[in-house]
Amino acid sequence: MERYKEQSRRFYNRLYVAAAMLAFATLVGVIGYMLIEGYNWIEAFYMTVITLSTVGFSEVRPLSAGGEIFTAFLIIFNIGIFTYAIATFSSFLLEGGLREMLERRRMEKKIAKLKDHIIVCGYGRYGQAVARHLIRHHRNFVIIDENEAIRDQIPEAGELLFLQGDATSDEMLEIAGVHHAKSLIAALPHDSDNVFVTLSARQLNPGINLISRANDPSSEVKLKRAGADHVVLTNQIGGFFMAALVTKPDTVEFFTTLTEKGKDMPNFEEVIFDRLSDQIRGKTIRELEIRQKTGANVVGLKKPDGEFIINPPPDSSILEHCGIIVLGSTEQIERFKKYMSELNAV
Repeated sequence: MERYKEQSRRFYNRLYVAAAMLAFATLVGVIGYMLIEGYNWIEAFYMTVITLSTVGFSEVRPLSAGGEIFTAFLIIFNIGIFTYAIATFSSFLLEGGLREMLERRRMEKKIAKLKDHIIVCGYGRYGQAVARHLIRHHRNFVIIDENEAIRDQIPEAGELLFLQGDATSDEMLEIAGVHHAKSLIAALPHDSDNVFVTLSARQLNPGINLISRANDPSSEVKLKRAGADHVVLTNQIGGFFMAALVTKPDTVEFFTTLTEKGKDMPNFEEVIFDRLSDQIRGKTIRELEIRQKTGANVVGLKKPDGEFIINPPPDSSILEHCGIIVLGSTEQIERFKKYMSELNAV
């Protein structure tokens, strides 16, 4: 971010200098022609323009010897100005600065239109895994990382929304749309940086869902205090996964299959109800006929107090601030989301 700002600042400063020099040359030309040749200001301006632009039109009136000498010096001075301006613009093109600046602005305009998206801070091993998973699940997300060349590291990403800069900066988080984001994943390599990101994001958007990785178990408390909703201890998760491959290999393989989304492969999906229409409020799972209408199976129910009910009975009621977790194919999941959205919109 700082490098981008500095590059843009240098370019604009040089353009301002070139524009100022051109304006100065025009002013000198107008005053000179008025004093030497006695032109009015319109004639002097016209003569200055055709002289500086070297287009070759005829003079307003034949020039005196003094006017010819003044014109010659004005042309020589103008050559220096144009050489400086062309060199400035050419160097910016050759260094890729203009392309980068335009790409940056195009990216920021796209990000500004996002709502309920996900911000991924850090694009190391864990950030890449998160990004691939979000791509498979067709979720809108923005990556923040200091490495400029990361967008080429996910060939299947297509139009990857990427901001190069320091994720711990409030300004960078605001550019990434933290005020309108649904979730933020802090996947930076250092726990201290993840604490800063979590703290900043919580202050900028109190309602955002914050998830952070941590290497040191002692960092979990700090991240929770900073506002993290969930802390993933990467070493513990890795150890648990490897142990589970020994004790419950088929179960692990089953859930791994569920995370690899394909067209006809089963997937989990959750819907959280912050508000309920009269068509849903107080209704039971049986009355909503979710399986009959969509083909998806309700495998979990999150109660308003945060308690989970695994494989809830059909008589379980749907209340505000509860969530339904279903299992089904991609097509069934889409039908489920559409069905619940239509019911809740009535």
